[in-house]
Amino acid sequence: MTVGLVVVSHSAQLAAGVVELASQMAHDVALVAAGGMDDGSVGTSLDRIMAALDEADNGDGVVVLADLGSAVMTAEAAIEFLDRPASACLADAPLVEGSVAAAVAAQGGADQAAVLHAAQTAWSPAGSASPPGPSRPEAGGGAPAPLTSVFTLVNPLGLHARPAASLASELGALDVEIDINGVDAQSVMMLMTLGAGQGAELHVSASGPEAQQALDVVRRAVESGFGES
Repeated sequence: MTVGLVVVSHSAQLAAGVVELASQMAHDVALVAAGGMDDGSVGTSLDRIMAALDEADNGDGVVVLADLGSAVMTAEAAIEFLDRPASACLADAPLVEGSVAAAVAAQGGADQAAVLHAAQTAWSPAGSASPPGPSRPEAGGGAPAPLTSVFTLVNPLGLHARPAASLASELGALDVEIDINGVDAQSVMMLMTLGAGQGAELHVSASGPEAQQALDVVRRAVESGFGES
């Protein structure tokens, strides 16, 4: 099971479009659109949102994203009416970017808190995509130097949306702090800001218990051309 997502918008077409986009990067995640009124007009429907919350909840909880104004208030009311209000939470995040980031995190197996955090930090700089946790003192009192490597993109389209989502999802499942060309490699939105095309070099720096595994993930993905070359 994975955390489910509900996209709430005044427009049924907008909500469906965001779900369509995010689902391209998260095939195993329950993504449900709750847009428009019951008669098809623009607005937000409490009944639609509650039905979407029920459909999206596979047991690991739901994260809700809403566009603006009454969509936010109606989503909050819908959550309060749930038998278990704690099973759903509303993200303070941009609708499109937050939905994509949350979907990628959920696809990687993140729990509800981490999926919420991914949505709310979709445009955050390196090092902020993972919720803060307890620090781990290193032997000898100092942190080891990060592992680094450089890879060259070989696929024709480079690090576009789908490869970025796949890479961020795999890396997000690891206990590692990793950046590529200075941005958080566990954030799909930050990877996409690189605009890295074919022939571009990816400078990777990783630290933490699974740093080597993370470098191996990047190496395999790049050398295989993300399955596109």
